[in-house]
Amino acid sequence: MTKPAEPLQAPAHNATIDVWLDYQLALHSIEIDMGLSRVTQVAERLELLRSDSKVITVGGTNGKGTTCRMLEEILLAADYSVGVYSSPHLEHYNERIRINHNNVADAAIVAAFEQIEAARGDISLTFFEFGTLAALLLFKQQRPDVVILEVGLGGRLDATNIIDADISAITSVDLDHQAFLGNTREQVGYEKAGICRQSRPLIVGEPNMPVTVAEVASAKGAALKRVGHEFSYQADSHQWLFSGELWQLTALPLPQLPLPNAATTLAILEQLMPQLPEAAIHAGLKNATLVGRMEQLSQQPLLVLDVAHNPHAARYLVTKLAELRQQRPVSSRCYAICGMLKDKDIHGVLEIVAPMVDAWSLVTIHNERGATAQMLQQALPEGQHATQFDDFSTAWRTLATTVRQEDVVIVFGSFYTVSGFKEVVQTIGKE
Repeated sequence: MTKPAEPLQAPAHNATIDVWLDYQLALHSIEIDMGLSRVTQVAERLELLRSDSKVITVGGTNGKGTTCRMLEEILLAADYSVGVYSSPHLEHYNERIRINHNNVADAAIVAAFEQIEAARGDISLTFFEFGTLAALLLFKQQRPDVVILEVGLGGRLDATNIIDADISAITSVDLDHQAFLGNTREQVGYEKAGICRQSRPLIVGEPNMPVTVAEVASAKGAALKRVGHEFSYQADSHQWLFSGELWQLTALPLPQLPLPNAATTLAILEQLMPQLPEAAIHAGLKNATLVGRMEQLSQQPLLVLDVAHNPHAARYLVTKLAELRQQRPVSSRCYAICGMLKDKDIHGVLEIVAPMVDAWSLVTIHNERGATAQMLQQALPEGQHATQFDDFSTAWRTLATTVRQEDVVIVFGSFYTVSGFKEVVQTIGKE
């Protein structure tokens, strides 16, 4: 006779954050279980469904994180207090919850976890739902002027959508997470547009907007603001301009992050805070950077990290790589260290990046969703030179023996890839 499984025990009082995260991963059997009923019930018990802060919700296939970062920097430069909830994290869980530039401390997050555990009763929560409630609880306690919520997956059924945002944005629409969001851009657009609210603006930075976005906005009574229609932008090699319904801004500094997302950022702020000082806009655009997005670790060789993991992001990566290659000697070579998840469009991504790469180091990601190096090899276009590795340490140590100072090395394919590689670099730096 099989003995029944022991019920999962909640962590002891003041357990470490790592113990809590392991508990949350074990608590709900399905990692991604979309829907708002469970998380809404617990949020109601904790009185989290109404916010004293202005709330900006940002969704999109790519560009969510960079848009959130530019919003944060501009608002902080204007002396507003700002809370940001984003995901995933690269190195430390605390990166997901920031208040005024500072990651919230372990103790505060653990205290929030304890409150959520006490309130949930027999309601099971996913890892992401637990984290979203923790962020909302901490923001309720600290009451920043503005809260920025980055959508985790899709929008309509994402846990962040339990909050009625004052303004919502869709940065881009492309295929990703097809198992959850659909196999067409129209289906993806429908899911992402679910974050809009009646009589409140929905900013769309996607130039090729699926018709479903407009349909959802119309059905919900949201005020649709589209790039190329209600706002636009132009750039040259030194500066750019933004033209909106209320703002006409010229001689703006070129941001370090993608320009289309900067334009979306200004379109959001134009509608939410039209009196924002132009000096804060300039300062925020200059200051905004984001770990893992075209992040340069060294110049000789040029070592760049990027979390690009779908075709849309890969196309942007190739554009930036081409710019970087133009600044290097003609004799420079481009090497790629790549690790991806098997539920991504591996073939589509590698096909886009392959023309820029002289040699590949393909690395297995060791988790349930991780693709093996052999899978990556099979997805590469014919004629590509590639070596397979079981870990990032061996891949980098091997490549480092041949790469020259004038060369370019791009490390990309997943958040797991960037975080795993950074761990290797830190370890080698301590040797």
